[in-house]
Amino acid sequence: MHLFLSVLLVIITVNRFYRSWLTVSNGMWWGSWGFKDMCPSGTYAAGFSLKVDKPFYGVQNDNKGLTGIRLHCVSRLRASLGLYDDYASVQSEVAGWGQWTEIKWCPCCFLTAFQLRVESFQGSGDDTAVNNIRFECSGRSLLHGDGTSWGEWGGWSQTCQGKGICGIKTLIEEPQGNGDDTALNDVRMYCCD
Repeated sequence: MHLFLSVLLVIITVNRFYRSWLTVSNGMWWGSWGFKDMCPSGTYAAGFSLKVDKPFYGVQNDNKGLTGIRLHCVSRLRASLGLYDDYASVQSEVAGWGQWTEIKWCPCCFLTAFQLRVESFQGSGDDTAVNNIRFECSGRSLLHGDGTSWGEWGGWSQTCQGKGICGIKTLIEEPQGNGDDTALNDVRMYCCD
């Protein structure tokens, strides 16, 4: 019975209705899009954490930058009170490299827009693609990720129509064996009423 309820909850969560999605124009193109993962009904992303491959400097370097993004979802009431002890986490595809950073929370309410720091194509050099992310929260406060410093910040996404970000989908490059690995290349965020 427990397995049936867990599967049912996953189906309900994945199929949650969203109002719009947010994109940026500076993402890279390597890899394939993962699955869409949505906050449970009635919750929205109020915080995030990143999976980061620590920079390595040497002759045989193959840096990856960001390898994953996790959203942390809370109810509207808990977010308005700044209570983040009871949350659900969602993520799309994530690469195997790196470690998760500490959660960063909005001072009030929910994530509403994002911006990516992306390294452009390096030719014969070491490509990393997405290296960091910033989010804007309800009330216009900013949260800056603990990613790496390679690349340039692109433009901001649109701002959510509705209450806030409620889901995520990532573009991840699979391990390339002896080739150049990039991991996270782009992301799409979903917004809910």
